[in-house]
Amino acid sequence: MSADVRSFFGRPIIIGGGIAGLMTALHLAPEPVLLLSRTLLGADTSSTWAQGGLAASLGDDDDPALHLADTIAAGDGLCDKDMASRILQDASSAIEGLAGFGVPFDRTLKGSLRLGLEAAHNRRRIVHAHGDGTGREIMRALIAAVRSTPSIVVVEGVEARRLAVRENAIRGVWASCSIGPVFFGSRRVVLATGGIGGLFLDTTNPSGSCGQGLALAARAGAVFSDLEFIQFHPTALDGPDRPMTLISEAVRGEGAALIDETGQPFLQGVPGAELAPRDVLARAVWNHLANGHRVFLDARQRPGPEFPRLFPTIVSACHGIGINPLRDLIPIRPAQHYHMGGVAVDGCGRTSVKGLWACGEVASTGLHGANRLASNSLTEAVVCARWVAESVAGTPARRTKPAFAGNYPSPDPVPVRPFLSRALGIVRDGEGLKAAAHALLPLAESKEAASDPAAVGLMIVVSALRRRESRGAHYRTDFPDHAAVARRSEITLEAAFAEARELAQSPVLEGVT
Repeated sequence: MSADVRSFFGRPIIIGGGIAGLMTALHLAPEPVLLLSRTLLGADTSSTWAQGGLAASLGDDDDPALHLADTIAAGDGLCDKDMASRILQDASSAIEGLAGFGVPFDRTLKGSLRLGLEAAHNRRRIVHAHGDGTGREIMRALIAAVRSTPSIVVVEGVEARRLAVRENAIRGVWASCSIGPVFFGSRRVVLATGGIGGLFLDTTNPSGSCGQGLALAARAGAVFSDLEFIQFHPTALDGPDRPMTLISEAVRGEGAALIDETGQPFLQGVPGAELAPRDVLARAVWNHLANGHRVFLDARQRPGPEFPRLFPTIVSACHGIGINPLRDLIPIRPAQHYHMGGVAVDGCGRTSVKGLWACGEVASTGLHGANRLASNSLTEAVVCARWVAESVAGTPARRTKPAFAGNYPSPDPVPVRPFLSRALGIVRDGEGLKAAAHALLPLAESKEAASDPAAVGLMIVVSALRRRESRGAHYRTDFPDHAAVARRSEITLEAAFAEARELAQSPVLEGVT
């Protein structure tokens, strides 16, 4: 790319090339937009890897109120009911919009959308494309649409490192590319950077998704909400590969069962069994593993012969480690999968920093509460992208002065993974969280490559320490019960630093390494 980027000044900047970023750019057309992608579009994004579909009340026996009830039940008391209702009301039109971009959704012989069932849904309402290739097919269609839209300039191989902020207002983006540091001036920036899987040793997300958007917002002074709620998918393929291959919930929706090495089911007493909410099922699997068992998914009878047609991506992954799902059991265990928390946003995706929006997994809208209902995340990204675009378009462009580009290191999450994997797993406790805060603080305060990942991890750890209860995906052995009142959490990086420094003075932590 040219070193002279001043011709782009003033354009809205979208950081991230997944579904949320691409949809926001498309909705902004024909206004000129600059889209920054760390990799080639579609590479190394959770959106492309998404096996699950989009949840929407499309069946004759369904409606948005029923979808909302399931969402709120899974969210364990922390969903923003008004925001969730707005999003789910728009879900069906969002799917129509994707179909208009050429997404080949799976259909019945009569031509209607084929609706799948996933955990904690009381109706069939999951729309897929090419079975378990939904994310890949959506991305294929959206990338083609973006590349054919003249108003969207895509700059690939550019990594945003800092947001330029003055008086709590955005002034631009400091980034890095092949020619070195570069500054893009704009007073309108959208974060669409995905999640935090790369901060964990075991995840179903790309290792490059290590909370970069959260770090950008944190250094800019933004407010965050519900960071402590991290979803672990109960059925990741227990093989040698990292990141781990997801075994979609839809497999259980088609009748696959969980058993242990004895061939016996072990979910007696778990309401909903295989189709229990993810937090409940992940803890049940984790406990069985902790008691010395192995856990398998048995799909030999159901879906049985239909498995290769419905789940070709999963079948290929299983074959890669010598397993044939038609005759073999599939070894599974939980892995980090999704982050319910994120940058706090209003109904238009605006953050607490003027001129900064967030969309997709990086944002916390209140839809998911303490535990995301399956396949609500893609729906949220597609629906909210339109609202974000409308808000950005309705914000007048203002001139921005050029600035020297800051030289910040590319984030390296490797040093923080052991601490976060140990402290922020399916089961947590106060002493483990305090030890993690003690270890992360000096990294977060340093100028090393691990600084930004450590800062994100520190905010999550402090948020988890503050929540002295168990709710949804946040389970603490030292506080196993619900608090009397359900409250969403808020935190800033400054507050996390302050609390971590105070913890560092605690005698309990003397000698901790």
